[in-house]
Amino acid sequence: MIATSTRDAYLRRLQLPAEEPSVDALFRLHRAQVERIPYETTWLHLGEPWSVDPMASVQRIAHGGRGGYCFHVNGAFSMVLAALGYRVTRHVGGVHDTDQPVEPALGNHLVLIVHDLPTSANPEGRWLADAGLGDGLHEPLPLVPGEYRQGPFTFRLTAVADGGWHLDHDQHGSFGGVAITADPVAMTRFEDRHHFLSTSPESSFARTPTVQRRREDGVDMLRGLVLTSIGPDGVTKSVVDEREDWFALLGTLGLQLRVPDSARERLWAKVTTAHAAWTEHAA
Repeated sequence: MIATSTRDAYLRRLQLPAEEPSVDALFRLHRAQVERIPYETTWLHLGEPWSVDPMASVQRIAHGGRGGYCFHVNGAFSMVLAALGYRVTRHVGGVHDTDQPVEPALGNHLVLIVHDLPTSANPEGRWLADAGLGDGLHEPLPLVPGEYRQGPFTFRLTAVADGGWHLDHDQHGSFGGVAITADPVAMTRFEDRHHFLSTSPESSFARTPTVQRRREDGVDMLRGLVLTSIGPDGVTKSVVDEREDWFALLGTLGLQLRVPDSARERLWAKVTTAHAAWTEHAA
């Protein structure tokens, strides 16, 4: 359990008060989490050795101005939810492209399920909460099969034979879908995959620095020097190739990058190198 002072520091970053568990409060928390805590991999390219320890993730978000990828933001979010009195379980997920098989992807994602909040439309009271998909959910989804519209995206949730679930992303999303297993797991379940994703040359996380922030009406995704925005008017892309503009954009996306100038220089060098390699490959 996290200390009340740390919980409150986290909530200040979300710009929310502590509330008793309820469906409405869960929605407020989820929206604030994805709007104000960025999905980001700058830590990896700065050479910061992050683990999947959820307490360390809470501290970085609450006191350090940082975010993380799914193991960090969802791990931390689960701790804060539990500290507020929610019953939340962690589940193995598998993010995959539309034309990819599901099984090899299992373990590359952490999914949260929040329990005991029934409504007339969701009598079992279970909610899919996922702040670690970048351009994924803006609000929790009831664990009830169906289609759900959020901003520019339509999601489809399907129950599968083994008691798990599958979430299909919109055709304009950055991934095809997410497989979700039925049984709760401990955070240690993700340690091996985290090591691969954060160190292997085959990992896209290790190749390109990424910062993403969900909005009510869309998403902003910075990959290397390329900013992609999806919103009511469609998709726009631009290249942010001025150093000061790029670092200012990190702040706009919610990332408070409190590192020495030497670390910023290393990060900028990696970003520009990655962009040059991508441009050459694309040509």
